[in-house]
Amino acid sequence: MDLKEIQNLIKFVAKSGASEVKLEMDDVKITIRTGSEDKEATYVQHIPVNAAPAVVPETPVVPVAAPVAPAPTETETTESDNYITVKSPIIGTFYRKPSPDKPNFMEVGDEIKEGDVLCIIEAMKLFNEIESEVSGKVVKILVDEASPVEFDQPLFLVDPS
Repeated sequence: MDLKEIQNLIKFVAKSGASEVKLEMDDVKITIRTGSEDKEATYVQHIPVNAAPAVVPETPVVPVAAPVAPAPTETETTESDNYITVKSPIIGTFYRKPSPDKPNFMEVGDEIKEGDVLCIIEAMKLFNEIESEVSGKVVKILVDEASPVEFDQPLFLVDPS
């Protein structure tokens, strides 16, 4: 688009009474605005077809040391290595008893066998019984009553011996 065509476009927009006209072509963007005092404003922006990417000077990357977690003691490692972790198969709310007036399904120290109900996880008003896939002794309950649990979150530690 040459200068003569742009001038003709400006005159045409001024006569038409339009307050703003935007025209975009492959390599040119034109915005023509006319004010209330019949003044004309023209903005022409040329877009380069194959512009080279801007060169950003490289700055040296300084590695940041991650905080070091304390190493677990041997007793913690060996104890937890011997236990089987029962994890939540779904997202929901954890309950240890079938209803508020009933006793808990099991307590710490109870012997469980495969297929025993360990808890209930409520998801969308459906109460799902979570059954044990292992036999052993319940060592620790890792979740509080009526608290939300995520998928694959540890619920219990079971000693299989």
